[in-house]
Amino acid sequence: MDHTDTPLHPLSAFQKGMLMLATIAMGAGMSINFVVVAPLTRKAGLDELQVAAILTLSTLLYAFMIPRWGRIADRVGRKRVMVFSLIMMGVTNTAFLFTLEAALAGVITGAVLLLTLVFVRLWFGLLTPGLQPASMAAMTDATTPANRAAGLGMLGAGMSIGSILGPAGAAVLAPFGALAPLWGTIIFCIATGIVLGYTLPKTVPRDRSMPRPKPLAMLDARVRPHLAFLISYFVCVGMIQQTLGWFIEDRYDLHTLGDKAGETAVLYTGIAFACMAVATIVVQFGYLSRVKPDPRRVLPIGLGLVVIGYIGADTLHAFPLLCASFFVVGAGSALAIPSANALGSLSVGREEQGAAAALMSAAPPAGFIFGPLIGAALYRLDHALPLIASAVLMTGLTAYALLVTSRRPLGTG
Repeated sequence: MDHTDTPLHPLSAFQKGMLMLATIAMGAGMSINFVVVAPLTRKAGLDELQVAAILTLSTLLYAFMIPRWGRIADRVGRKRVMVFSLIMMGVTNTAFLFTLEAALAGVITGAVLLLTLVFVRLWFGLLTPGLQPASMAAMTDATTPANRAAGLGMLGAGMSIGSILGPAGAAVLAPFGALAPLWGTIIFCIATGIVLGYTLPKTVPRDRSMPRPKPLAMLDARVRPHLAFLISYFVCVGMIQQTLGWFIEDRYDLHTLGDKAGETAVLYTGIAFACMAVATIVVQFGYLSRVKPDPRRVLPIGLGLVVIGYIGADTLHAFPLLCASFFVVGAGSALAIPSANALGSLSVGREEQGAAAALMSAAPPAGFIFGPLIGAALYRLDHALPLIASAVLMTGLTAYALLVTSRRPLGTG
């Protein structure tokens, strides 16, 4: 039997599920800030560009540190790095939460507040990126070339689901206080890290005679168009996630509610994200996992639904209709993201699929470097511009998916 038919370090289905749960926790811990921080920092006296700059700076550092944490994981063990990253996600978000509490109480304001938030988020960018490369490497070792794309796709789906479930959870926890959703993700991340430490096997020294998939260059001609496509997609997502809380607060005049304004803004924004989460889960597990459709055909459909949802959110003013629009966005996202990731992985040979999937995983943080800042700048000009700009860019991606991607045979770059 060829050694490529046997996983290097097998994991049980439950242990693979724990890896997915870890990525869900990480996605929730990262994205919750867009729901909680946006309205509350405005209440504390910071403007839209300052808030976006704080989150963008930490995301830039996060993306820069991902490959470095991958090398650390190779040296000290993937399990240790994953547990450390999840716990540090909880710790750094706790520090961020305490800073927000101090700001809302008027203890720190102005430049001191801005610098303190920047300082806390820099530690987030430094200490938390290890889970992504470590989990990808662990899943690569636990799979064979035949099922590696599916395993790595499960981790990508986990991050996407977490990025929506985190804000959606705000709808459940917001009645307990504006900062309660942030506490929820803190507990979720730390608890998941502890459970992961007990359920994953001990780190096994690597047999140097066993080959490992080589990393792909970011400019590899086969993967480059798929990576650029996904980065463009997540620029749009970053624009919307950064500004949605402000959009809802301003459209429905929630600032007139006084002390309840922040809590209500978090609740309303959480409900909108909850609609996205429900649609994403229904489509992911009710359709994609069962039917396994051709990603070339599904991709433009998903992108088209996202465009319709963004246009609906802008033009339909009643809050239930805005929620329905984001339900459509969630359904489209569930179709588009896995399809784009799958096409990127399938653009290379079987032995390189793991490396391609790992490269695709860099798209969300790369998109969130630019998306929040662009969204905040557009929002200052007009509240509807982030939705309009995202719809226009998504329309361009839909046209590309229809005219180019759908006509390529699977397995070509």
